[in-house]
Amino acid sequence: MPETFFFAPKGPFYLNDLSNETSDKNSKLKISDIKTLDRATKKDITFFNSIDYESHAKKTKAAACVTTKNLEQYLPEECIKILVKNVLFSTAKISKKFYPDSDLDYPDKSLVDSKKISSKFSSVTFGKNIFIGKKVKIGSKTSIGANSVIEHDVQIGKNCLIGFNVTIKNSIIGNNVVIQDGCKIGVKGFGFIPVKDKNFRFPHIGRVILEDNVELGANCTIDRGSIGDTVIGENTFLDNQVHMAHNVKLGKNTYLDNQVHMAHNVKIGSNCLIAGQVGFAGSSTIGNNVSIGGQAGISGHLTIGNNVKIGGGSGVVKDIEDNQVVMGYPAIPFKEFIKNWKK
Repeated sequence: MPETFFFAPKGPFYLNDLSNETSDKNSKLKISDIKTLDRATKKDITFFNSIDYESHAKKTKAAACVTTKNLEQYLPEECIKILVKNVLFSTAKISKKFYPDSDLDYPDKSLVDSKKISSKFSSVTFGKNIFIGKKVKIGSKTSIGANSVIEHDVQIGKNCLIGFNVTIKNSIIGNNVVIQDGCKIGVKGFGFIPVKDKNFRFPHIGRVILEDNVELGANCTIDRGSIGDTVIGENTFLDNQVHMAHNVKLGKNTYLDNQVHMAHNVKIGSNCLIAGQVGFAGSSTIGNNVSIGGQAGISGHLTIGNNVKIGGGSGVVKDIEDNQVVMGYPAIPFKEFIKNWKK
């Protein structure tokens, strides 16, 4: 069964229509789409801007890749290297070429009142004033509360409970999922590339994936991925007013208390416990079995190991190895923190 995607690319385009940094030899190569390193095929272009994705770069099947002089060595020999100074800016411009309407959330013109199509969903319970887009799939025994909107091509599994005033777009939702009142799922995230006089908006063409048995508290906002996906693993629970930015990945059996914020590309492992108002800056990676106390802050591009405990109110500004317990601002080993506190 083919995967569901919510934006259809324009094109194909010749490679020299996408970038000026190509040789005459490759200029007329036809490119069908832009995809992540791991999803790209021989007809696609991709991008590689961080050594963190070395393993994907080595295995990519992409026809061409936007990257830098320092990173080109990790790509397959047959992959055409497009060398630039600013990979994300170049990628954003190419993505905009394929998906010119993806940088804003335009109203879904296919929406109809659920009363008009309720016969298609005989085992689904609808509240009042619900609107459903074309090609939506909803599993049996799912209930959807009043004033909710389910946009085109969204897939919702069996036995789900969706509250009042919920908006779902660009999303695939598993079975036994609970989405409380006021949640917004699959909306465009906060993505800009700073360039000279103004910022260039990065198109967001990805999806949100909620695996089985996920629960979202009231008024959570889950942004769709930019080119990849935003994913919440099975049996994971989010309390009220949690925000997940684009491309965040949450593992299985992880619990987030109220008002936690995860910036772009954050990865949090399985069996973690995150207390209220914790903030994660972009592109940090959190291991498995990690506990973080309330109002702690995690700086960007850090790696927090497995079985780590971080005290409430701590400020983490450097990597933490496995099995460490830290606290303070900046966070230091807990025993050292207590020793200093007693002085």
